[in-house]
Amino acid sequence: MKLAFFGDVVGRPGRAAVNEHLPSVRAQLGLDFVVVNAENAAGGFGLTEAIANEFFGAGADCLTLGDHAWDQREALTYITREPRLLRPVNYPAASRAPGQGSNLFVLPDGRRVGVIQAQGTVFMKQLLDNPFGAVDEALDAMPLGVVADAVIVDIHCEATSEKMAMGHHCDGRASVVVGSHTHVPTADHMILSGGTAFQSDAGMCGDYDSVIGMAKDNSVRRFSTQLPGRRYEPALGEGTLCGLYVETDDETGLAKQVCPIRVGGRLAQILPDA
Repeated sequence: MKLAFFGDVVGRPGRAAVNEHLPSVRAQLGLDFVVVNAENAAGGFGLTEAIANEFFGAGADCLTLGDHAWDQREALTYITREPRLLRPVNYPAASRAPGQGSNLFVLPDGRRVGVIQAQGTVFMKQLLDNPFGAVDEALDAMPLGVVADAVIVDIHCEATSEKMAMGHHCDGRASVVVGSHTHVPTADHMILSGGTAFQSDAGMCGDYDSVIGMAKDNSVRRFSTQLPGRRYEPALGEGTLCGLYVETDDETGLAKQVCPIRVGGRLAQILPDA
């Protein structure tokens, strides 16, 4: 199976990169299933139903969120109607968070893809439940090669150590574990010893002439003066479609190939061989 995960979509340039490039990338690579992290798509903060529908129309099969899940209040009700939209699986039960953090999707040919979205706890403002236990429960509900033909885990957190630990924790039980949230593509894409593809961060879909997708002048001023500045706003240059491609073994669901995807914008262009 051919899978792709695209990192955090930031504002208008990120949306344009997805809507412009994803249809052709999906066709060129013959992708069977696409996940897009969309938690920063609406002006850098949250997701709206209209934007989600654009992404589904461009070729996304599932959208994941993160710590900005509820920045757009309509997401609180939209997620209850849209099973293709996932929030962190490790919300405390007492929070009664709407929606779900994992789902099993059935492709037209009958193959099944599980998607799990978890949020880390290290250096994160929101302190959710331990993501490792929550991911274990979700993986147990869709064992790879038994219930699911492929499983994708989006680990949304600040610390690369926590992301890497999750990769090893899921090794052999997921097709791919990929990090989101820090908006910078890491150079550590690999297949772990147990057969799970991994990358610490897929990078963002957005304008890289920026500070993690936000207008650079305001960010530089805040860092250099240590004074509050204007509200953060997305940079508005050309965006890059940035993510990870994984091809799995049809029998085991484990990874055979892993490669970054970068199309458009300022970064060096990378597109795996179909």
